[in-house]
Amino acid sequence: MPVAKPRFDRVAVIGVGLIGGSFALGLKAAGECRTVVGVGRNPDNMRLARELGIIDAVETDAAVAAQGADLILVATPVAQFAGLFARIAPVVIDAALIMDAGSTKQDVVEAARAGLGRRVGQFVPAHPIAGAEHSGAGAAKADLFKRKRVVLAPLEENPVSLVADATAAWEACGARISRMSASEHDAVFAAVSHLPHLLAYALVHEFAGRANSGQLFGYAAGGFRDFTRIASSHPEMWRDICVANREALTKELDRYIEKLRALRAPLTAGDAEALEKVFAESRDARNRWIAGGFDT
Repeated sequence: MPVAKPRFDRVAVIGVGLIGGSFALGLKAAGECRTVVGVGRNPDNMRLARELGIIDAVETDAAVAAQGADLILVATPVAQFAGLFARIAPVVIDAALIMDAGSTKQDVVEAARAGLGRRVGQFVPAHPIAGAEHSGAGAAKADLFKRKRVVLAPLEENPVSLVADATAAWEACGARISRMSASEHDAVFAAVSHLPHLLAYALVHEFAGRANSGQLFGYAAGGFRDFTRIASSHPEMWRDICVANREALTKELDRYIEKLRALRAPLTAGDAEALEKVFAESRDARNRWIAGGFDT
């Protein structure tokens, strides 16, 4: 029986961390790429990526890696996108699909229009919803995206066939595809992703700065660990996300502050019934979410 030809011959992954590395492994496991060239700033991380078979070759220059590639994934912190798009634009071939894996979209689209120029129609914005608190090539795994959602935010300039290729690439990694506009994406993820990270970082930072921080961390257990797990995430990446989506994130932060103020009143008054009502409604909503009741 003849072996199916891979959909992509040369794949360039710019930023071989958890997401970029897992994308490469997922495509390889599905037999959908022949060669993966990786680009990264950390020589040790790139050496590990090569040793683990995530990539087949290492380049320090994104333009060299992108030359001749029919799929290019930019998976670095979002503040680097503008420079990278401008760097690769002159060498992108006509048939190439360019994607990102950024957690914000409006700023990424703006950077793509400025940096890619006439090649912007080849760029399909993407956001895999499959992060973890660990980073680097060592955290990558082929099944990271299995049954996870990937949001595509296609541009008006994107040919239907190219969006289909983008969809097929992520589906080959096991992902479920959703579509949103860039503005809708940023509003939604400011609430469900960016705000929780900000809160987790803030709580850990608050405790770390107290005179009795050793005592606090010494007695912290599962609840604190679960709530603050994402504070172990990549600081540079989350710095860039928060700055890029600061308008929507500030709105969500203000709403959360108002919710805390609303909870402060029954707490200080010792109103057990009011607190229990909020807690019960929250538990029911979370249980419904866990059971897939809010799936779209």
